[in-house]
Amino acid sequence: MLKDLISPFRYKPILDNGGIQKGTLPQKNKPKAKNQQQTLNRLWKYLAVYRLHLNLVIAMVIISSVLSLLGPFLAGKAIDHYIVTRDSDGILTLLAGLAIIYLFTSITLFLQNYWMIGIAQNTVSKMRNDLFNHLHKLPIPFFDKRQHGELMSRVTNDIENVSSTLNSSVIQVISSILILIGTISVMLYLSPLLTVLTLIIIPLMFTGMKWITNRTGRLFKIQQRNLGELNGFIEETISGQRIVKTFSQEKKVINEFINKNDQLKGAGFWASAYSGFIPKLMNGLNNLSFTVIAAIGGWLAYKGHISIGTIVIFAEYSRQFTRPLNDLANQFNTVLSAIAGAERVFDILNEQEESKDEHNTTNLFYVDGSVEFCGVSFSYEKEGNTISDISFSVTPGETVALVGATGAGKTTIINLISRFYDADSGSILIDGKEIKRIKREELRKHMGFVLQDSYLFQGTIRENIRYGRLEATDDEVERAAELANAHSFIMKLPEQYETVLKQDGSGISQGQKQLLSIARAILADPSILILDEATSSIDTITELKIQDALQRLMEGRTSFVVAHRLNTIQKADQIIVLSEGQIIERGSHQELLSRKGYYFGLFNSQLQKI
Repeated sequence: MLKDLISPFRYKPILDNGGIQKGTLPQKNKPKAKNQQQTLNRLWKYLAVYRLHLNLVIAMVIISSVLSLLGPFLAGKAIDHYIVTRDSDGILTLLAGLAIIYLFTSITLFLQNYWMIGIAQNTVSKMRNDLFNHLHKLPIPFFDKRQHGELMSRVTNDIENVSSTLNSSVIQVISSILILIGTISVMLYLSPLLTVLTLIIIPLMFTGMKWITNRTGRLFKIQQRNLGELNGFIEETISGQRIVKTFSQEKKVINEFINKNDQLKGAGFWASAYSGFIPKLMNGLNNLSFTVIAAIGGWLAYKGHISIGTIVIFAEYSRQFTRPLNDLANQFNTVLSAIAGAERVFDILNEQEESKDEHNTTNLFYVDGSVEFCGVSFSYEKEGNTISDISFSVTPGETVALVGATGAGKTTIINLISRFYDADSGSILIDGKEIKRIKREELRKHMGFVLQDSYLFQGTIRENIRYGRLEATDDEVERAAELANAHSFIMKLPEQYETVLKQDGSGISQGQKQLLSIARAILADPSILILDEATSSIDTITELKIQDALQRLMEGRTSFVVAHRLNTIQKADQIIVLSEGQIIERGSHQELLSRKGYYFGLFNSQLQKI
């Protein structure tokens, strides 16, 4: 019967090499959260900016703590001096004094909370700004290797965890320490014997606390990590919902979600369960302390060693003694959770930014568009080259098509030209200048991109096109749309150019999104144009219109075209055929056909499929 009752809460496996295995509790030899002290030091740098306000908060906490200790002390003394002697005037005076004390206590509590909330919100706002700004300084490889949802979790959940802790825990910890020190001091003043007997519970408390916190620290960190992974999976699944339904993989993703959700539940359950032992432990110790005071204190009062009022003060202070211990224990778990969140934030801030431009870099005020690869090799994983010893040259205004099977290295060449990645060896020249000697921002200002996965931001169609050149006028935006053959479909929309697109452009077709992406590139008026499978998502009729527009756009500009449909690149000045990261053929369309090599076979195989 008992087994059936607890079975819904049985621990689920946490799949982590350093975490917890199925059906077992965390062991002492498992690693703790790393760099806690370093994380706290770094967090303090954010808080130190508001040192003046923090001092005011601490002053209010000290005043409120003293006042909270003063109330029970006066109440106990009143029993001996006013109630036992039936002094009504003294009782009224005491009541007036207590009213003033509790009024000032309320004022100080309000001020300390008000100021601390301001400090907390300003601190986490600065952290969030620093994290978001840093994300924009990180290289593309960083994002290629991480789930977007997991990164979102660090910007939102982890920082919000820090915010919640700063809002309440800092004041609670300081107040608890002060009350604890004040309580012990007054208790020693009143009766050293009763104080010593009351402090007997401290070794018991620390033993229990150590056993609990050794487990909760690791579990809170695992919980935050699992939450990030779950967020990443949810974001990925929602973004790819069309693919999920197309391939009828609902059961698969549901099962994966259940597994990840169970992992999060397992860590969360045991973290909460262990931390939940703390108030139960403290309540038990509180009852033990009260029993000792009642028994020994009653005997001392009977013998005339202490007064009844002193016993009352001790009884109240014993609660105040265990309450801050209880609060400290609870806040300790909260702080551990916040440290785990802050550590995940600082892990991102510690990531190396995109390599700085060299000191002798130059600006590009004008680009002719000549491009030269000289013995370029590159690997994403540093194990086996993705491209090897690539060499070719492009004169200004030429159109170069990159052809090859998936993984041949076409997109890698595009990534190297735009400096999303830097070559491992060899050199790339733009207008005769080594590309590493050109500032990235200046380089990309002269480049226009139309990628296979067209991405549009939430906003109006006009705003999305203007993203290519923010200072463009409305007429220039509409002209770019006309050149991309997007104007006609835009004018059929209810709000035309003011039509608001949802996130990632949902609400219009994939082909229409691609047309807007091309219009955006046209508006940028680049010297070097990069089209990575730019027409792959567009129907044949629309593609013909776009090809005509692109031919006008590419005239006089150096263009790199990655296309899987070879009929779209027949007019290219040179076609570079790649295989396994190496150039195997190069020439015009007719030249390559006359050689009857790899390109000839590839072109004919596509013709047969039409």
